[in-house]
Parts: sequence; C-alpha cells; structure tokens
Amino acid sequence: MIIRKLFKFENVHIVRGCSTVRCRSSLHGHSYKIELLFESNFLDNAQMVYDFGLMKHNMKSFIDCFDHAITIWDQDEPAYIKDMKRYSDRWIQLPVSPSAEQFSRVIYVMIDKILKLTETLNGEREVSLNSIIVHETDTGYAQCFESDAYSKNMGEIKLEEIHFSDAIREDWSSFNLWEDIKAGKKFVNPTSV
Repeated sequence: MIIRKLFKFENVHIVRGCSTVRCRSSLHGHSYKIELLFESNFLDNAQMVYDFGLMKHNMKSFIDCFDHAITIWDQDEPAYIKDMKRYSDRWIQLPVSPSAEQFSRVIYVMIDKILKLTETLNGEREVSLNSIIVHETDTGYAQCFESDAYSKNMGEIKLEEIHFSDAIREDWSSFNLWEDIKAGKKFVNPTSV
C-alpha cells in the first residue's frame, strides 16, 4: 500500500545552464508542492501504514526549511553565493543545481535518511519511501525514486554538502538537528502527537 502526504513551500532560485533565459539568468520563485509517498505491506496498531501526524516532526521541519528561502547551487559564481547569503537570512546551499529534478532527489535523500533513523513505537513495519514528487508549477513536476536519488549519473548528493543558514537552523527543535542526522543519531517517534 502507498500513502501520500502533501507539503507546500515558497522558494527562490536560479537554474544555471537551462534553456530558458529567464530561469537561468534571473532569480525567480515557485509555490512548490511536495508529495512524500511511503509504502508498506503492513499496517500499524491503528491499521495505518504510517500516521501522518508523525511526519510533523523531523520530516516537516526539513521540508519547511525551504519555505521563504533561497536555494543556492554551490557551483554558482562565488560573488553571487556571497551576496545571496548576505542579503537573505534563509538560504540552503546544495551540491546540485536547484532544479525540480534535483529538489526531488535532495528531498528524497533527506527524508529517506530521517525515516531510516526513526524508531517507531506503534507497530509500524517495513515502511519505506516510495518516491518524492516535486511540483514546481501547476503543470510540471519531477518524481524521484530511490534509483534516481542515489544515481551518480545525476550528480552525487552527499548530506555533508548540504548547508542551512543559521536562521533556518534556529527554527528546528535542535540547532544541531542536521549534524545529528548526518552523524546517524536515532530518533524515536512519540507515542502520541
């Protein structure tokens, strides 16, 4: 069975190297819709695959980091990167260009890591991330599966190369949450939300 949870955020970027002149040469924003699709052949004690309320913790925190932020590719011009960080409190720096395709891969890698580090307490079994869908516009989206997320042909995504501004980190339950995730620290789902 597959379940789906939808999240939304507003984000700004430039997609260098794309064919569309406006997209590659001007800051522009999108109202993103992010779909997390989880699957399992088992149901928990409430006869659910995974309680949507549990996603409000670490998963939602990391999707929310992109809200009202600028996403920067670490291979962009150094002066541009410096200015974006100087004039925006909320920024994320990625090791890949912030296209819809790469957003879906980055978010897949982040959510997959969080899911694998989470200890469940309500009988959830063998829950895995099926895919991530990133709607950049009403008419266009990118869908990422595990083989896409970890494909070196599409650019390797290393968690240690994803950086969040202090303003974003201050919104988390712990300022060092990202370091904890990269270090493999386990999280325990609450028994009630």
